Amino acid sequence: MTDWSAGYVTDIGYTYGYYAELNPQRLALPLLAAGIVPPKVEAACELGFGQGMSINIHAAASTSVWWGTDFNPAQAGFAQELAAASGASARLFDQAFAEFCNRPDLPEFDFIGLHGIWSWISDENRAVIVDFVRRKLKVGGVLYISYNTQPGWAAMVPMRELLIAHSDALAAKGHGIVSRIDAALDFAEKLLATQPAFAAANPQVPQRIAKMKEQNRHYLAHEYFNRDWHPMSVAKMAEWLAPAKLRFAASAHYLDHVDAINLSEAQQALLDTIPDENFRQLVRDFCCNTQFRRDYWIKGVRHPTAFERLEALRAQRLILITPRDAVTLEVTGSRGKASLNEGVYQPILDLLASQKPMTLGQIEQQLAPKGITFAQILQAALILVGKGDVAIAQEEANVSRAKKTCDRLNQHLMMKSRASNDLAYLASPVTGGGIPVNRFQQLFLLARQQGRKTPEEWARFVWDHLQALGQRLTKEGKPLETAEKNLAELTAQAQTFAEKQLPILKALQIA
Repeated sequence: MTDWSAGYVTDIGYTYGYYAELNPQRLALPLLAAGIVPPKVEAACELGFGQGMSINIHAAASTSVWWGTDFNPAQAGFAQELAAASGASARLFDQAFAEFCNRPDLPEFDFIGLHGIWSWISDENRAVIVDFVRRKLKVGGVLYISYNTQPGWAAMVPMRELLIAHSDALAAKGHGIVSRIDAALDFAEKLLATQPAFAAANPQVPQRIAKMKEQNRHYLAHEYFNRDWHPMSVAKMAEWLAPAKLRFAASAHYLDHVDAINLSEAQQALLDTIPDENFRQLVRDFCCNTQFRRDYWIKGVRHPTAFERLEALRAQRLILITPRDAVTLEVTGSRGKASLNEGVYQPILDLLASQKPMTLGQIEQQLAPKGITFAQILQAALILVGKGDVAIAQEEANVSRAKKTCDRLNQHLMMKSRASNDLAYLASPVTGGGIPVNRFQQLFLLARQQGRKTPEEWARFVWDHLQALGQRLTKEGKPLETAEKNLAELTAQAQTFAEKQLPILKALQIA
């Protein structure tokens, strides 16, 4: 019988994560900052969408038409359920890449995204994807691709092979992938306890193993235990993408655009002497010991004039998505933690505290009398979005068009959150993407929808629900999926939610 999995882990589902880099609304700011014309995204595609949280949130929260595939039928089924609930323009399939990429009904795309999947597939599937991008990405279109990279993963390559070998050779036959992962990690820990020369030469490996033991086993199964696992340098990625006529454009990780928090002055000076972009990116990865790249590649890079670039940058809209008093003036880059200039950041945050979208141009007009330059505002925008305190806000016309599909998707997700901690994001028509909203916050929102008006009433609603759920699961012989909480704790949490998160969720048109 043919093994449809092709060596990919399928006996345990992927996590229900959301990946903001797949949001096309985030394209324009880093591309314009790099001096590149961004595309207008009307048709988009995600390959290997996992449980489909990202693709469904982006389809519901934007006016783009989305296509995608994930060959795991259980994951594709969940993604299709979300798409049906929202009614958004999302056509989702459970086809392998070779089958999906050759569908005769596919349109040409302005944006194609792959998060992580490139590292976990065979060269044969990589060739299929490159050919698909060559044929189906429009001129001027963007490929977002993230992948494990060298040199940051160099030391872990042999350790990953050890974990796989243990899982294949010594794990108890018939046991599931979680048991095999636990056994392999335990063995690795025992090996490292003997102080092998490998650990002395690679002191970061014991720390990596310790961190892995704390991580979600669903994530570890897909990250480390597939048959194919190939960290790749950016230089090798450029070779792969050359037949599709793609050129590296910019990092999708906003903090990468701020050299001061990632590179020493000597490293910046060295990189400035390198004219070739691909080689410069490779050298930068050595400087930063990069483990994971999140890149934008473009088919046909075009450069705007200086006037066009500044005009487009000034039109970019920002909105605060973190409580104002919770924003720290600190950022972590490759060089560690760095303090942010209070004289620049406090005035910007004070303006955004109104909970209304503001363009960079509007911020510039307000702060020019204080001597704050547009270059400082642009860098602050990249850092604040990169930190997750601020989001890009889409055009007002698109907000109203996406509101109904977001509401339907969010209602479906909140109903599911009654019995699950897995779904921790809701869709915002304002940002065109996902916003972190944990399970209890979603339950408080449900309480509000059902007429409960005060935090005390929200807490009682959640408490009653948890008690009923616990009784039902106990009768069914299943463990309660949530930690025990008493009513006082829930009330305090509801009060904090009312004061801090709820105003933001209202501004984002989620609540």
